[in-house]
Amino acid sequence: MKFKGFYDLLRENLDKYRGDYEMIVDYAPDIFQLLSDLLNDDKIGAKTRLMICATLGYLVAPYDILPEEIYGPHGYIDDIFLCSLIIEKIAQDLGYNYLEKYWKGEENLKSVIRECQRRSRDILGEDTEKVLSYVGFEKL
Repeated sequence: MKFKGFYDLLRENLDKYRGDYEMIVDYAPDIFQLLSDLLNDDKIGAKTRLMICATLGYLVAPYDILPEEIYGPHGYIDDIFLCSLIIEKIAQDLGYNYLEKYWKGEENLKSVIRECQRRSRDILGEDTEKVLSYVGFEKL
């Protein structure tokens, strides 16, 4: 039996989706891969590693603020919000040029993250605070 990695499962779940949130949820697999790959980088410090791990934990949590099982693709909006926020924080320290070497997406990383951050915040509204609280990031 062949097992699939989380990247492949995300890609499989989202490739067929066409709808209101397609523009940002389609980035979820590549964003997941970027954060996962960063954990293999020696330049990433302990505090940043903990933020990445908490974010990846949120991404795979079955009953987060918007569970995919209940909301379908809309359930990835909160994940995209948190992932893009953390990537933005990491980019403030290391720069987007540094992060580009881990980016497998076809579009410009900085543009993707900013668009994901803007759109997910607009969609989530006040629920952004619930997402941050879920992972203990109230101060971000």
